[in-house]
Amino acid sequence: MSSVNDLFSNKPVQPLAEQLRPKSITDVVGQQHLLAKGKPLALALASGKAHSMIFWGPPGVGKTTLARLLANAFDCELIALSAVFSGVKDIRLAMDQAECNLQLNRRTILFVDEVHRFNKAQQDAFLPFVESGLITFIGATTENPSFEVNAALLSRAQVYVLHSLTEADLSQLIQRAEKQLDPTITIAADAVPAFIDLADGDGRRLLNLIEQASQAAQASQRNHINAAFLADALSISSRRFDKGGDHFYDQISALHKSVRGSNPDGALYWLVRMLDGGADARYLARRIVRMAWEDIGLADPRAMQIANDAATTFERLGSPEGELALAQAVIYLAVAPKSNAGYLAYKAAKALVKQDQSRDVPMHLRNAPTKLMAELGHGHEYRYAHDEPDAYAAGETYLPEGLNHARFYEPTPRGLEQKITQKMQHLAELDVEWNKNQSK
Repeated sequence: MSSVNDLFSNKPVQPLAEQLRPKSITDVVGQQHLLAKGKPLALALASGKAHSMIFWGPPGVGKTTLARLLANAFDCELIALSAVFSGVKDIRLAMDQAECNLQLNRRTILFVDEVHRFNKAQQDAFLPFVESGLITFIGATTENPSFEVNAALLSRAQVYVLHSLTEADLSQLIQRAEKQLDPTITIAADAVPAFIDLADGDGRRLLNLIEQASQAAQASQRNHINAAFLADALSISSRRFDKGGDHFYDQISALHKSVRGSNPDGALYWLVRMLDGGADARYLARRIVRMAWEDIGLADPRAMQIANDAATTFERLGSPEGELALAQAVIYLAVAPKSNAGYLAYKAAKALVKQDQSRDVPMHLRNAPTKLMAELGHGHEYRYAHDEPDAYAAGETYLPEGLNHARFYEPTPRGLEQKITQKMQHLAELDVEWNKNQSK
């Protein structure tokens, strides 16, 4: 590793991550589902023909590196743009350079980092040049291309999903980094899992952490980096988390499905992961209340009360004390009996009303606050349920004409709904008996 004196030289010192950037495809760590023999990118390289593609994956997994290496492998000129710093003018200049490359009989790969940050007009600007073959387009994004990349551009590019680096991948990077460090600095065995944990699947982050630890060791006149030193020298970062992006919605989906699937451990894990990553606990509280109504419903009405109480508790206590209430609510919801009968009933009624005509309220159900309305028949022959046997007006109808047999709510045989089912069956028997008597 370069000495401290190099900081004052005219030549900038390359970060460790840049020093260790792979020089060939075979040097790439990870992504073997794309690069191994017979896999998509390996086959593309074997064909010798470049095609437009989009790399989708978390930070630090090799998207930029792959773009550079593919340009070399396909013997193309590489023009790189960052959507953070570039605009339409930069795109135009890149196309001019691609035209010059073509005049020299050189093909061009245009690499756009963080392509999801370009707006629709900027993304559209690439289309004619991709279609004409002037450029082969490679975009990199941490966001779901289905939502963030224009359909027209997406249809012209193959999407490749890159994965977070595994522990084995990160261990391999640590070994490479050690060879690049000052030879007087060594990494202890117990520091390896600590580095891997802090890196959280991000190769660039890992190398930056190693570089920071090495510099801290030199400043402390140490030649040994162990786990204890790391805990003191490096600030502990939270897990990778995107508060507004695709990973956020993946994790809230995992939390909801763990509750629905009656798995308290999975539900608790995803709740804590999101809290650890900085998710808004009030948003999580709202989602927990929704889970209670959507997936438990009347099978256990206490679930709604517990979810609401947890949300109120968090509002009162804040973080971190209030998070315990959310955690216990999630556990309760996960182990509670499940029913989406009320949710499905509401959706069915909503769908019918949306497509159906505006049906009149039956006369016996109408209000009659005035003499005229009573004379018109409002409320005529209405049977007051409390005056009937079992407080139930057997045979009475409560739906508009033509919908008398509509059925929305079908309770499940779980939790309290088991008793609701029994009651509804009993009431249905009373209806049948009443109708028999009426027909005699």
